[in-house]
Amino acid sequence: MRALYVDLDGTLLGPGASLLRGAEDRFSLDAVRALQACDRAGAEVVIYSGRRQSSVFESARLIGCSSYIFEIGCGLVIDGELEWLTDGLEPRDGQTIFEQITATGMPALLLERFAGRLEYHTPWHLGRDVSHLFRGHVNTAEANELVAPHGLRLVDNGVIHEAVGQVGIVHAYHLIPAGASKARGVARHMQARGYERTDCIAVGDSREDLEAASVLDTFWLVANAPRRDPGMAEEIAGRPGVRIAEGAYGAGVYEAVITTLARR
Repeated sequence: MRALYVDLDGTLLGPGASLLRGAEDRFSLDAVRALQACDRAGAEVVIYSGRRQSSVFESARLIGCSSYIFEIGCGLVIDGELEWLTDGLEPRDGQTIFEQITATGMPALLLERFAGRLEYHTPWHLGRDVSHLFRGHVNTAEANELVAPHGLRLVDNGVIHEAVGQVGIVHAYHLIPAGASKARGVARHMQARGYERTDCIAVGDSREDLEAASVLDTFWLVANAPRRDPGMAEEIAGRPGVRIAEGAYGAGVYEAVITTLARR
């Protein structure tokens, strides 16, 4: 195994976004053990997350990563070098990509169309470079009919706890350039490093994480993902190479890493 692509919230990080918390919010070293196993095997660890760049940078520095993917694959950093994966939509004329998306009017339109079911994911929606971050429960196909003509798409990045109006299960959503994705970020990093799809695995907890299965032979879903999001079973059906870990959060990551290393 040459690389592990791993999501942060709900995957490597447990409840409260803690590296040292696992199932039932108990203290756990499983996430650290997973990182240690990768280090001993000489496998690179690459974070792929929906968080903004500054947040992922700090997390990568904390665990010793030299590469990371941020804002749902909109940006890739390899050894300090930043590459935008947004199909030509880049910061220009003093405007961030986030501000350029704002100017399309699509964030405001989504909030209006799905009033009571969608809102900004405060306070994490602030200070972002690219994506508009929402929370709620909406039909992404319906939403994407609205934003697709503007070269955008609304991405489901997993279940969260915050409540929105009368909505039951609440998801985090990112409005991003249509061509950006976590899978694309993974594929570009593999290309830059010279890794093959059989050389690497990915571990995550959301539908967007799951798309990495299209560029890798093996993707692991941590156990807490289908428990929190019953609809995940439909997403998994018929996808070769997708495995569900018995462990949740960091324990699931550790299981994926150790199982892969043992088999190889």
